[in-house]
Amino acid sequence: MRVLVTNDDGIESEGLAVLARAALDAGADEVVVAAPARDSSGASASLLGAEHDGRLVVDRTDAPGLPDGVDSYAVRAAPALIAFVAAHGGFGPKPDLVLSGVNRGANTGHAVLHSGTVGAALSAATHGIRGLAVSLTDARPQHWATAEAYTAHVLRWMVDQPQQPDRVVNLNVPDRPLAEVRGLRRAPLAAFGAVQARVHEVEHGNLMLTYSEHWVSREPDTDAGMLLRGWATVTLLHAPAFEADAPLPELDEPLAG
Repeated sequence: MRVLVTNDDGIESEGLAVLARAALDAGADEVVVAAPARDSSGASASLLGAEHDGRLVVDRTDAPGLPDGVDSYAVRAAPALIAFVAAHGGFGPKPDLVLSGVNRGANTGHAVLHSGTVGAALSAATHGIRGLAVSLTDARPQHWATAEAYTAHVLRWMVDQPQQPDRVVNLNVPDRPLAEVRGLRRAPLAAFGAVQARVHEVEHGNLMLTYSEHWVSREPDTDAGMLLRGWATVTLLHAPAFEADAPLPELDEPLAG
């Protein structure tokens, strides 16, 4: 099994080493780290990247704490583009699995649409590569070992499951000591997520965005609500898919002018 590890927090994040160790413990034969050269949070599945003379800018860089034998690269690109490039042999043979994270902060609810962490895994899935996105709930995590333990548990499950090329597993872990996490629960997506944005109009027609923690107590049985109550959560997400039986307005002849 060949694994690519990426994230949206950048090459200096400790979360990369957490996923690299989990991949090796799960039996990966080769692990390569390729992460954005700078923070790309909120990049979603963007394919933006910086080029020099028509070439994507990639630098050999040592990410902190990596196990021996794991190569790492800083890429001036969004994480979804990194997964895209990996799928086409940009960092060696096409990986069998893309691990994205460990993100600093939760990725819950329908707001996962905007997540670079989840976006990288979804980008991989569109190329037939399994994807696992992992997040810790705090913006300044302290309990990386807890994320590593739950990642290892989910990875063992994924290795034993049949291939689902258009699915992504999204794992969120409370930033708590391992013994204080209540367990792991399958969870539906919250209506939005852990953070809610609001738009305010200011003078001269300008708009201002403000962000605040979203009140999730009304959704106790969603991923955001369960996290708040101390559970790790796991959700299966679909990559973009065609709904073959959807009733849509077809025509069997040209429209009249």
